[in-house]
Amino acid sequence: MKVLAIVAAVLSLQLFDEMIQVSGSVASATSYGPPYTPTKCNGYSQDQFPPNNMFAAVSDGLWDNGAACGRRYMVRCLSGSNRPCKQASIVVQVVDKCSADPCPANFLLSTRAFTAISLSADIKINVEYTEI
Repeated sequence: MKVLAIVAAVLSLQLFDEMIQVSGSVASATSYGPPYTPTKCNGYSQDQFPPNNMFAAVSDGLWDNGAACGRRYMVRCLSGSNRPCKQASIVVQVVDKCSADPCPANFLLSTRAFTAISLSADIKINVEYTEI
């Protein structure tokens, strides 16, 4: 009986942890590759890119008339075709606005950022994001 109580407690804690983790907004993401400059935030400046190359361009909805420049988001993959998600969260910094019309996703993640959360490089995925 005690074993069942312990198992139930562990499962409850895992469920609670997952509920806490799913607290952000849901959007779509895809990858984009170089050239990454010029950007709408800082043109050709290389200083705008974080040293780990985890950055993003965002769609109009997140762009906020340019106020998004420099914002940081925690992003994790939720779903996509053929189960592409890695069990990882990343932090990306906004460096650009999506230039495509219409933008193919809410987040265009640098190649390095996208491959950190997805097993497939050339797909669109659903992500959870939270501004930090």
